[in-house]
Amino acid sequence: MSDAGIMVKATGLTKGFGSGLTRLEVLDDLDIEVTTGEMLAVVGPSGVGKSTLLHLIGLLDRPEQGRIVLDGMQTDDLDPSARAGLRNSTIGFVFQHHHLLDELDALDNVALPLRISGEGSGLARDRAAELLEAVGLTDRSSHFPDQLSGGEQQRVSVARALAMRPKLLLADEPTGNLDRVNSERLFQLVTELHLKAGLTSIIVTHNEEMARRCNRIFRLAPRVESSENVRKI
Repeated sequence: MSDAGIMVKATGLTKGFGSGLTRLEVLDDLDIEVTTGEMLAVVGPSGVGKSTLLHLIGLLDRPEQGRIVLDGMQTDDLDPSARAGLRNSTIGFVFQHHHLLDELDALDNVALPLRISGEGSGLARDRAAELLEAVGLTDRSSHFPDQLSGGEQQRVSVARALAMRPKLLLADEPTGNLDRVNSERLFQLVTELHLKAGLTSIIVTHNEEMARRCNRIFRLAPRVESSENVRKI
C-alpha cells in the first residue's frame, strides 16, 4: 500500500522507562498515521505517553521497537547527524513552556533557528520580522521574554517554530500555562497558521473543546489506542 499523502507513519512503537520491577511501559506496539495537511489532536490522561509519542515522532528520542516514516523517509537507521538535519528541516516544535532564551529579544529568538542553520543575519531577521507580524507581535519584537506576557511568549514560540518553514508542527500542550482567553487566542492562531502554511500539525492537549476543533482526535489510554474522526476545520 502506497504511503503517498501520509506525513507520519509509525508502526509498532514501543517505549518504556526503567527496567525490571521498576519498568514503566509507556507505549506498547502503537500504530499511528497522520495525513499530510491534517491537524490531529492527541488526548489522554496524564502519564499515558502523549509527550513521549511526540518526542518519538519529532526524532528527539528513539523507540525501543517500531518504525517511523516522516514525509516518506525511513528514520530508523539515520545517524544522529541525519536525524538532526531531518528534524531541523521538517519539524517545528511548540512546547508548554516556551523555552525562549532570556538574553535574546523576541526578534532574535525567532531568528535563532535560521542563524543556527547558517542563514545570514539580515535574512534571518527579515524572516523573523515577517513571522512576528503573522502572530501579531511586530510592536513587541525588541522586547525580552520577561517583558512579555505568557500569551505573548507562546506566540513568539509559535513564530520560532515556523522559522525554518517546516512541514510538520508538533505542539505539546501549547495552551497548558495560559488562561482561557489566551488559550483560545493561541489555538486560533495555530489553526490559522496551520491552514495558511499548509502544515501537518499534531497537537497534544487536555482541552477537549479544542481537540474537537481539530480534524481528528487520537486518544491514548494505558496500553490502548484508538482514533476518532471529528469534524473538519
